[in-house]
Amino acid sequence: MVPGKPYRDRRDAGRHLAAKLAGYAGRPDVLVLALPRGGVPVAYEVARAIDAPLDVFLVRKLGVPGREELAMGAIASGGVRLLNEEVVRALRIGPDVIDRVAAAEREELSRRERQYRGTRPAPDVRGKTVLLVDDGLATGASMRVAVRALRQQDPARLVVAVPIASPATCDEFRDEVDEIICARTPEPFYAVGLWYEDFGQTSDDEVRDLLRGAGSDVDAAPGPRRVDRGEPTAGGGGSRDEVRP
Repeated sequence: MVPGKPYRDRRDAGRHLAAKLAGYAGRPDVLVLALPRGGVPVAYEVARAIDAPLDVFLVRKLGVPGREELAMGAIASGGVRLLNEEVVRALRIGPDVIDRVAAAEREELSRRERQYRGTRPAPDVRGKTVLLVDDGLATGASMRVAVRALRQQDPARLVVAVPIASPATCDEFRDEVDEIICARTPEPFYAVGLWYEDFGQTSDDEVRDLLRGAGSDVDAAPGPRRVDRGEPTAGGGGSRDEVRP
């Protein structure tokens, strides 16, 4: 392991994160939801360790045109949109620009839903304990949209769990969810990818392979199923939709 980088890759990060979630193991009400794409390898290892079903929850960041790594907001399935008002005001981004970027990201979100789910419907989270997993939290904009969208579906308990996070962002989520678990909160933080030896892109094919390994094949019967103890073909590296500072 490289000094200063606690995780080899996302799969390794997921195994470390799973140790923090051992109290949820074997519970029939628990559902693990990953934010694609980078959150899927992490969540796969979590679901595998605690013997819980795995599925995905789709969120897309709204990148500033010409500076796409900087988020001015994010959208999620169900039409939820959250804007980073500080970024919008500071860069004087007009409503027409926001609408144009949001429309393009909605198209991509719909494409991924079809690719990852096929004909399989989204999981029913009503009354469930939902563990919402990503590979890290920087500004947290994507995660906030996911939380807001999931709250509308009445889960019994909503837990956000990540391997690495900005200390300030982790603290902010304590008032937004029932529980926030940030395995590491280094200071200074800078960016999620700095804490991984391998933070390469996660492809759509890798996401599909991991979901198949979890028994959530796009052509399978409705609903998520528990993670198979065998190894999928996908590796631990991948891209992410996480918002960078």
